[in-house]
Amino acid sequence: MLAAAAQGETARGYSWPYAPGADTVASRFVPPPGYKRVAVNPGSFAEWLRNLPLKPEGAPVLHFDGRPKPNQNLHAAVVDIDVGKRDLQQCADAVIRLRAEYLYAGGAAERAKIAFNFTSGDRVSFARWAEGWRPVVADNRVTWQRNGARGTDRAQFAAYLEKVFTYAGSKSLERELVPVAEGKKVAGGDVFIQGGFPGHAVIVIDAAEDPNGRRVMLLAQSFMPAQSIHVLKNPKGGVWYDAAAGDPETPEWRFRAGHARRFKGDAP
Repeated sequence: MLAAAAQGETARGYSWPYAPGADTVASRFVPPPGYKRVAVNPGSFAEWLRNLPLKPEGAPVLHFDGRPKPNQNLHAAVVDIDVGKRDLQQCADAVIRLRAEYLYAGGAAERAKIAFNFTSGDRVSFARWAEGWRPVVADNRVTWQRNGARGTDRAQFAAYLEKVFTYAGSKSLERELVPVAEGKKVAGGDVFIQGGFPGHAVIVIDAAEDPNGRRVMLLAQSFMPAQSIHVLKNPKGGVWYDAAAGDPETPEWRFRAGHARRFKGDAP
């Protein structure tokens, strides 16, 4: 049974099981003095991320097999969302998971937009999966067979995501996203991503701004092995990152210039 609405959650909601009445990103993390949260469009990905439910304060980051991550000093909070039972929901996969969950929660029209590329470049949509088609990977080629169960229920959605996590990654997601245009500010829903084997990705889950237009941001990630999606501490102190200082240096990855990207069609 799905959890009741969390305090402050968006009308779109969150369709996985989580603790009702939990803190959210917005309720737990107050912007720095002199900053206010950036205005976002109702129903947007940015608004949805801002209101993600969190596990209780002090919750550990856990690997997919239940073991605690060895270093528990790198995160400020843990998002109340499952990791899965396999070593699949890693960095880029966590970004894919959040984007897919946002669309899944939006109803039939939004679910029709759920689609991601495999590393091979093949586009794999949830709509096709829901019709019973299944991608088969052999010799780096993808073919389709109509031999699966049909439907858009939670079980089919989870199975679809598991397949995407298996054959997608930072390289394929980087190619899907569009660069944040020069002169544009980083916003909620944007992704810092370095495609590779390995690569890494973190997602902006909130942003705030001072009267002079200087912007700060909150970042979340999963990592290797697959682990709880968690809000990152800033190695320089606190939890907010200076969005005007270039691509961020996070506790476990240093991004280079030009790694800020966003999903096509997202504002601004």
